[in-house]
Amino acid sequence: MSRFPRHAKPTPPPVERVLRALARGTTAHRKAILVVAALFVAVAAFFGGNVSSRLSRGGFDAPSEQSVHAADILAAQFHTGADNIILLVHATTGTVDSAAVAAAGTALTKELAAQPHMANVMSYWSLDSASILRTANRADALVVGRITGTQDQITRREPAIAAALARPDGPVTVEVGGFGPAFHEVDAVVEHDLLRAEEIAVPLTLLLLLFVFGSLAAAAMPLTIGAVAVVGTLLELRLINDVTPVSIFAVNLTTVLGLGLAIDYSLFIVSRFREELHAGRDTASALEETLAHAGRTVAGSALTMAAAAGALLVFPLVFLRSFAYSGIAVVLLAGLAALIVLPAVLALLGPRINSLTVWHRSIRPPLDGFWSKTARVVMRRPVLCIVSVVAVLAVLAAPLVHIRLGSLDDRVLPPSDQVRQVDDTLRAQFGQGQTDALQVVAPRVGDTTPAQRASYAVQLSRLPDVQRVDSASGIYAHGVRLGAPASYLSQFSNATGTWYSVVPKGDGLSLSGERLVQAIRDGPAPFAILVGGQPADLVDSTAIIDHYLPLALLLVTGTTFLILLFLFRSVFIPVKALLLNIVSLSAAFGVMVWIFQEGHFSGLLDFTPTGTLIDTMPALIFCVAFGLSNDYEVFLVSRMKELHDGGLGNDAAVAGGIQQTGRIITAAALLMSIVFLSLLSSGIAFIKLFAVGLALAVLLDAFIVRGVLVPAIMKLAGRANWWAPSFLRRRTPPPRPRRIYPVVTDRTSDRAEQISALR
Repeated sequence: MSRFPRHAKPTPPPVERVLRALARGTTAHRKAILVVAALFVAVAAFFGGNVSSRLSRGGFDAPSEQSVHAADILAAQFHTGADNIILLVHATTGTVDSAAVAAAGTALTKELAAQPHMANVMSYWSLDSASILRTANRADALVVGRITGTQDQITRREPAIAAALARPDGPVTVEVGGFGPAFHEVDAVVEHDLLRAEEIAVPLTLLLLLFVFGSLAAAAMPLTIGAVAVVGTLLELRLINDVTPVSIFAVNLTTVLGLGLAIDYSLFIVSRFREELHAGRDTASALEETLAHAGRTVAGSALTMAAAAGALLVFPLVFLRSFAYSGIAVVLLAGLAALIVLPAVLALLGPRINSLTVWHRSIRPPLDGFWSKTARVVMRRPVLCIVSVVAVLAVLAAPLVHIRLGSLDDRVLPPSDQVRQVDDTLRAQFGQGQTDALQVVAPRVGDTTPAQRASYAVQLSRLPDVQRVDSASGIYAHGVRLGAPASYLSQFSNATGTWYSVVPKGDGLSLSGERLVQAIRDGPAPFAILVGGQPADLVDSTAIIDHYLPLALLLVTGTTFLILLFLFRSVFIPVKALLLNIVSLSAAFGVMVWIFQEGHFSGLLDFTPTGTLIDTMPALIFCVAFGLSNDYEVFLVSRMKELHDGGLGNDAAVAGGIQQTGRIITAAALLMSIVFLSLLSSGIAFIKLFAVGLALAVLLDAFIVRGVLVPAIMKLAGRANWWAPSFLRRRTPPPRPRRIYPVVTDRTSDRAEQISALR
């Protein structure tokens, strides 16, 4: 008897069917897709191109922080706040007590007080020559005040105020410092440096893209994805900013991550498309196979990267949430552009993707080469390789145990910056505390007497780390009352409450400043108090980050595990990915602590070590770097699984997967690192930290982890690499019942032909 085949061809999984249909639709409507994409880029660039001018310059504090409540009460109840502008007045002739200098200083004090949006102005001369506001040699004295408004308003108002106070000639010279001018300077430097970084990164990246892709036509592909992702994200940031504040620093991530992912996804899609063309397929079928396999990998990578960026949403800080807004958008837009717009371009070009070839080896990479040979060497000695590499990474990670978090201040500016130089002078001659005063706020003093309130000021002034305390009853230094005009002291109280300005003796943003905040909060007081100011902001924001960090880590690892679990239908692969990510990121963070906290290479990198890392940066770098590490994991293991599912054994699939993706992953990592390292041209220390941290994490992951640890571990795991519980396994549908026809010997040939046709 004649039978139909006993086994049916497995039905492709739903994702593959969708991607194949997408490939066919993209091929059929390629011109329309490109027209729509071009219109989208034009509209997004028009409406989102100037988004930087609309975004927030603040966002480093959470509304729930005690320091924020203290600032709100100061503004609402006392109509005041922390001093944020300091004038360093230098006597060109004589001393600050000379008649001409004193007259000029008094006039300068009045002029600053008369400026729009100024409050709480005082000076050495207005406080009856208070010695705490002059240097010991009487050559310099201070004028202190507060620019009113939000952080954005302060940043916009500061330049005009500073310009109005310039004194190029006369008995005094004036230099401007303080937190307000420093923050404006950081904002201006970042915006300028971002443009300079793009001027460095884009030409260099294009040159290397030409080498990596091998042809001019292929090298232009990342620009297609990058344009859609970056300008689309800028438009999204503008729309979100109309609903909730967005930090201007999110634009930095948009640019570097958009270009980096465009390179990653383009390399993977174009390389697979070329493979299919070389295998003899026509353009349409090559594109269908490309999206069915490489497209599925890109989609999985985009989802894991978006999940990592999305974890930043748990932090109630506008600064970190803004990076989530930009990160999610730029990743998803890059993924969509790689799956829709790029295939439309490939469908239009076909074999012409290799036009204007400059490097044939990139177009036709060898099937067996450096990466497969390296994998086989590693798999011959897997235990030795694992122990050696983990030992090196452990040494790199060791400084991480000493990590200390700090706050943003003027020291993130380059030493050559004018505002930074003024604040350095203030630190050297007046103490860091002059720019980091604490505000101790008592909204309700109840039935306490003026004597009790004055006694509390004396108590505060006697704390070990306090330089002076300004209060309604006077200015106190080490328990001694100093003279001050009533007009100045009146601001410290009203009918229901009072507040105290506590100036630290040393660096308010150091451990001593943190101890002072806790000492005041935990110490006895005759009424309920709130403590605000820069040192309190640091204590509170660090506590907020510590509180929400476990939840963020749980979301990052949990969502990544689930995505990888269903993407690879394996339990071991996501567990391995998470563990290796932790190992490589620990090493990267250890190096960051060694460089930026402890100050190694500070001269070469041109930054000032402060003994801390800015508290928001580790969480940001972790989420972005974690997503990028998974990006490479998905690229690598997807190809291994495809080869294994095609019938290769574990070792052959591992070696083949590394050979076919190793060049792509390392090329992408190098190009992305160049994009990140271009930010080293910035004069801002935390931008340098961001650049070095991400570049180091990417390079360690691509070369050490994916090149050595992955093949070694997968060799030891063997068949366990691909094990999955039954509910995750794809079931091959049973063959449909087939009718069986007997052999018929009929003399009529027509009847035999009919039966044959039935078969």
